[in-house]
Amino acid sequence: MKRAILVAFLSVVLFGVTWGAYRAAAPGEPELSHFVPSGALLYLQAKDFASLLGDWDKSQEKENWLKSKNHDVFSQSRLLLRLQDASNEFSKAAGVAAGADLLHQVAGKQSVLALYDIGKLQFLYITRLASADSMQSALWQTRAQFETRTAGGVNFFYRQDPESDREVAFAVTGDHLLLATREDLMAGALQLLAGDKVQGVEAEPWWTRSVAAAGAPGDLRMVLNLEKIVPSSYFRSYWIQQNITDMKQYSAAVSDLTRSGKEYYEERILSRKVAREAPESKGPAAVAEILSFVPANTGVYEAKANPDGKECVELLTVKILAPHLGPAAPDKLAPQVQLGRGETGSASDLETRIDQPATQNSLKGDSSGPLQAVFAKNHVLAQLELQSTERDSAGVFVRIHTAVAFRGEADWDELAVHAALVEFVRPGFTTGQLGVGWKAASGYSVLDGLWPLAVAVRGKYLIVSDNAAFLTNALAGLNKKPSASAAVFAAGFDPQHERENFVTLTKMLDLGSGAPQNGGSPEFFSENMASLSFTLKGVSSEKIVIHDDADRQRQTVVYAWAQ
Repeated sequence: MKRAILVAFLSVVLFGVTWGAYRAAAPGEPELSHFVPSGALLYLQAKDFASLLGDWDKSQEKENWLKSKNHDVFSQSRLLLRLQDASNEFSKAAGVAAGADLLHQVAGKQSVLALYDIGKLQFLYITRLASADSMQSALWQTRAQFETRTAGGVNFFYRQDPESDREVAFAVTGDHLLLATREDLMAGALQLLAGDKVQGVEAEPWWTRSVAAAGAPGDLRMVLNLEKIVPSSYFRSYWIQQNITDMKQYSAAVSDLTRSGKEYYEERILSRKVAREAPESKGPAAVAEILSFVPANTGVYEAKANPDGKECVELLTVKILAPHLGPAAPDKLAPQVQLGRGETGSASDLETRIDQPATQNSLKGDSSGPLQAVFAKNHVLAQLELQSTERDSAGVFVRIHTAVAFRGEADWDELAVHAALVEFVRPGFTTGQLGVGWKAASGYSVLDGLWPLAVAVRGKYLIVSDNAAFLTNALAGLNKKPSASAAVFAAGFDPQHERENFVTLTKMLDLGSGAPQNGGSPEFFSENMASLSFTLKGVSSEKIVIHDDADRQRQTVVYAWAQ
């Protein structure tokens, strides 16, 4: 009896092992990118679209956003109105409303969306969905109103609205549901599904080069053909970063978003058109070192490798020595001509340029000269900017504290640093020496006047701050062992620490904006942007780290959730 039980047990185990080995050896389902025709500008893939859509519908973030001022502004934006027009055209051509109900009906597991024309919103959508579920959709129920056509041995349904010329085509084959806004895209996808020799997106160089550099797909993957997207007028109009010139160096990009517990990881790969020399290793390693100065609960920090001396002086000037917003943003409007008494200038005056601003005479004895000389003598391997806000003791005003740190290639000359800083700030304070003398404090030096400019020189590190306590907190990381990896850029943001102070500060700033107090558009900062921040109040921190290789740039973004 025992032998029989043992044999039966071993048989079950053997069967399980054999079946597991068979399942491991059996080929998995092919990626849906195999069936996407060539010519796509953007490719979006979800491992389980139905699950992601369900999570979004149940999320507090969706509920908060729909009630937010930010959503109110977006609802009236030109971009949304254009999307609504396209949605209405699609609905008319398809004979079924293009809304949330249809989206849920066609949301399967692995799904892809390929965009072929940004302006006309021409796309192909493929999802893995049981055929029985596909045939329950409102789209399938309207098939009698469509023409029947064939490609790859599969019938598909096609219809064109004569008024808008909008095309709609859909098909169900096996456990695949396909939807397209061009007949040729539907035909090409069905031919690829049938194994016909049709060129797909995977055969295009921009695709193969970018995807080969990326790792395994995340829960969401986006692949972009930047060579075609960047020159587009739509990209230049709606790309909020406005860094078009910088984006021209890249041919393609891949972004993978992976959800893991309380953290979301986004891995980006940007492929360069032309490979360049990789940055020297000392700079990225210095970034890892200097990040040790970032105190806990710092609102914003940003570290960069190998800045030039001019950039370092500009950072120190803008953030601490003479705080201002930096260079003015380029004006996109034509200049206003101020007409006087009708003078048009003298015909003999051929030397005065009217297409360039008048040259400003440089002041003698530029106060930034000594400071520039300090940075010219010591190459900076990494710079770090720290900023954080704090309420005053009465809880009324918001103070912004800033510190900047520089990791030099050699030790800093403390006396030269002190002299250069005094030379820079003296013209704004005194004609003599009142208030610009240095006095020693606990591990740093501070001016003896009303302005608490604090400076610490520790070998290869130079740290300057407008708040002594903030500087002391940063110095606490001096002897810490670097925990970050070498990188050309690293930054972080603590929205939970800064959110309330941001709203308090911007309410004061928005008071003079001229917007109606009751009604009208919401205040941009204290209502619009603040409501977006509160929508994402579950995000506790955001961090980005950038690594530069000769032929690509790698970016890692981590979003940490508090709950």
